[in-house]
Amino acid sequence: MAHFAKLDENNVVTEVVVVGNDMILENGVESEQKGKDYLNDLFGVATWVQTSYNGSTRKQYAGIGFTYDQGNDVFIKRQPFTSWTLDSNFDWQAPVAYPTDGNQYVWDEDSLSWVKPPSPFPSWTWNESEWIWEAPIPKPGDNYMWNEDTQTWDLIS
Repeated sequence: MAHFAKLDENNVVTEVVVVGNDMILENGVESEQKGKDYLNDLFGVATWVQTSYNGSTRKQYAGIGFTYDQGNDVFIKRQPFTSWTLDSNFDWQAPVAYPTDGNQYVWDEDSLSWVKPPSPFPSWTWNESEWIWEAPIPKPGDNYMWNEDTQTWDLIS
């Protein structure tokens, strides 16, 4: 199967579609242009660029909201935060390196820093030594979900 990204007037991906290999083969060789022609016949004229599901071409598999950089022939993910910059490999980088202490962090744009993840529920407390949020009472098993209203674990049926 071949995958094609539909671009808007700003080269932003608005759709990704799959085209059967039989529709893009020309004398036994895959033809991107044949795929584009097929899609234009099927959906009307638009800008289509082939993308690779395994990321072997154009940097990475295109997703909705990605931008196609025609000059460098790559798809670029959405900028996750306004403070992040694009590096020479077309990856977004935070202004501060991710901590290497083995803990999980999330980016906080207001403080421009990596911080502990937000609490899943107001009643939970932060365990600094384990670096996790904990419920007020231990979870009784795998098939339970926290009920903040009753402050209990409910069995998932």
